[in-house]
Amino acid sequence: MLSGGRRWRAARLVPAAVVAWATAFVLVNAPALAPMAVMALAAAGVGGGVVLGAISRPRSSTVAAEAGGGYRRAPGTVGILSVVVVAVAAGAAVGIHVALAQPGRDAALEAFGSGSRVVEVEAIVSGKVEPRAGGQRAFDASIRLIGADGGAISGWTDAAVRVSGEQVSSGLDVGARARMNGTSRPAYPGDRAVVQILAHEIEVVEPPTGILRIAADLRQSLVRAAAGLPGGGGELVPGLAVGDTSAVSSQTDADMKASSLSHLTAVSGANCALVVGIAFVVAAGLGAGRRVRVVSGLGALVGFVILVTPEPSVVRAAMMAGIAMLAVLLGRAGAGGALLSAAVVLLLLFDPWLAGSLGFALSVAATAALLTLARPLASGLTRAMPAPLALALSVPLAAQLACGPLLVLIDPTVPLWGVPANLLAAPAAPAATVLGLAACLAAPFPVLQSGLAALAWLPAAWIAGIADVASGLPFARVPWVSGLVGALSLAVVGGLVALALGLPAQSPRSARIRRGSALLLAALVTVWTSTTVVTTITQRWGIPGEWSILMCDVGQGDAVLVRSEGATALIDTGHDPALVSACLDRVGVTRLDLLVLTHFDKDHVGGTEAVIGRAETVLHGPTDGSADERLLEELAAAGAQVVSGQAGMTGTLGGAHWSVLWPRATALFAAGNDSSVTVSIEGGGVPRSLFLGDLSADPQRMLRASVSGVVEVVKVSHHGSADQDPGLYEQIAPRVALIGVGADNTYGHPTTTTIAMLQGSAVGRTDQDGIVAVVGEGDTLALWRERAASVVGGG
Repeated sequence: MLSGGRRWRAARLVPAAVVAWATAFVLVNAPALAPMAVMALAAAGVGGGVVLGAISRPRSSTVAAEAGGGYRRAPGTVGILSVVVVAVAAGAAVGIHVALAQPGRDAALEAFGSGSRVVEVEAIVSGKVEPRAGGQRAFDASIRLIGADGGAISGWTDAAVRVSGEQVSSGLDVGARARMNGTSRPAYPGDRAVVQILAHEIEVVEPPTGILRIAADLRQSLVRAAAGLPGGGGELVPGLAVGDTSAVSSQTDADMKASSLSHLTAVSGANCALVVGIAFVVAAGLGAGRRVRVVSGLGALVGFVILVTPEPSVVRAAMMAGIAMLAVLLGRAGAGGALLSAAVVLLLLFDPWLAGSLGFALSVAATAALLTLARPLASGLTRAMPAPLALALSVPLAAQLACGPLLVLIDPTVPLWGVPANLLAAPAAPAATVLGLAACLAAPFPVLQSGLAALAWLPAAWIAGIADVASGLPFARVPWVSGLVGALSLAVVGGLVALALGLPAQSPRSARIRRGSALLLAALVTVWTSTTVVTTITQRWGIPGEWSILMCDVGQGDAVLVRSEGATALIDTGHDPALVSACLDRVGVTRLDLLVLTHFDKDHVGGTEAVIGRAETVLHGPTDGSADERLLEELAAAGAQVVSGQAGMTGTLGGAHWSVLWPRATALFAAGNDSSVTVSIEGGGVPRSLFLGDLSADPQRMLRASVSGVVEVVKVSHHGSADQDPGLYEQIAPRVALIGVGADNTYGHPTTTTIAMLQGSAVGRTDQDGIVAVVGEGDTLALWRERAASVVGGG
């Protein structure tokens, strides 16, 4: 335990971190306030400094003599005021950074324009090229606008880039120079990136050079060495070692997320801490002194950061890990709080846009949990289990308690088996990381590299197996309350767990608090578990678990789920957030790899509020006014990549392939029904399907040339209105037709003419059938209806 004075010293930089964080968050979202904020904070700091100097000054000799010699101070007042001055100074420094950076960002916005436009840019890749939903790749870059003569017509600025995976060449890595043609649009307030680029063509002009080239070659050699290893273990080896997830399949990725193990495949603080610890131990084994051991640990950490790419998230993780490990290894765990606070301030001074990053918040929370919660939790757990097991369990439990309230903001579920899964994976993760790193560094010796990669496969396969089993267990991810209420309620539960386990029973009062917390926690968990189990069982009863397409019953509107190999898409969201949310909860969908907003009528986007923060990529139709733009801004601010859908775009969803067939750039239709994003999806367990939005007969006729052959499933356009093109439906000859329509609607949907046109198809309509789901494909194709089930014949 720390004494009162030591606790004060450990916590005195916490206010500076809080003020710097709050200031950065406000100013990056409202940069116009930066000059005023800097002046106010500077004035407060100067005023505080003057007062501090006055009360710290020695008193006169007479007064000092009367006081017993020397001079008097007011330690409490001086200490508190010092903390306030430092905190205000930290906030002012962050504000200065934002104020100085904003003119350049404004100039870049002016050069690229306020809307979407086709541009040619030169880029220097500054972040790892990572896989995204739909077969795309994403990376951060510094870019500048190129004119028709090939010369630069703007300064360098930060950008977030997306590109089709087919366009990515082996030379595209951190440090590479490239030229791109694509569509630009302004990024959203609070983003580090000033613009977003959807690249249509990309050419690597110069691959990485120097040490970055060596690091890239080493990483690629590990990916190649692991490519021949079987199953999920082979996919995970590069991710566990160097954070390269390019080989991870959508199913393995979904399993890792469902079991709370996905942090293992990213370069997290755990990887960095392991590297520091190994270097520290090796140096100690060689008889090095403490200073040499520290330098060795930091040197190894720098080398690891370069190897896995020195992008902001890696630098952040390295700093957090370095702080935690050095505090522990040097026997000064009590200083960890001050070091962590100092790191937060320094990172925000360097990059104020981290303030809105969930990854940054999770890094801070996890590190703080390791420093403050792990030891008390381990002490409490030893009352019920052996000390080694208690220590092993305390680390993932502390991380879960600290990070859970943040994660529930983007995924309103609780991973019930997350802590046990992490406990079982804990021994394997370091082994896989160390062996994988050794294999990576052994690239000049192919035989040795192959052997080390095979050894790394063993613990990696164990982790993949745990993820597979845990994700398939009942209630692997249990629904939780969404939004701020959900975060606060989970924080309360976490606080009760910490009190019940971590509070030492050194006094009757502490014992009463611990017992009371345990009883309250038990009551809350009992009520929540009972409610969740009963609700989940009754709601999911009957829906076939193997569905690939499911149309939600959202009344007069569309909301269709498509699922392939663990990846899920939602096409439109109906008119009511509560209805689409209930449907997603009922079938256990918590995250969306792809959200398609075909057009912006309320019966297609009115429920989007329910999925803000859940979608990774948003594909949308043409906007028609500020309300549409605001909706897209909200989706982007919650972490989604927002892309305007155009004919010719393609991507993947798990094992399925999707293509945008409409709208065409050459077809002059106004935003709305006739410009609905029309998508074809097939493969990976999904029958060939066509989703027509609300297209009327004219664009349907134009669409005929884009659709070849028969289609097994069609989402009938415009809720079954009469404005259809019979020729299109005759051409595609669907075996199943889905109609999203409300009972007793005033539009007469679906019309008798449309139903007659669909003769020969099995029709599922939500007004009569409730939820409808498609199971199987080809000869096994079946249509399940909530109110009656049937199997589609072969006709």
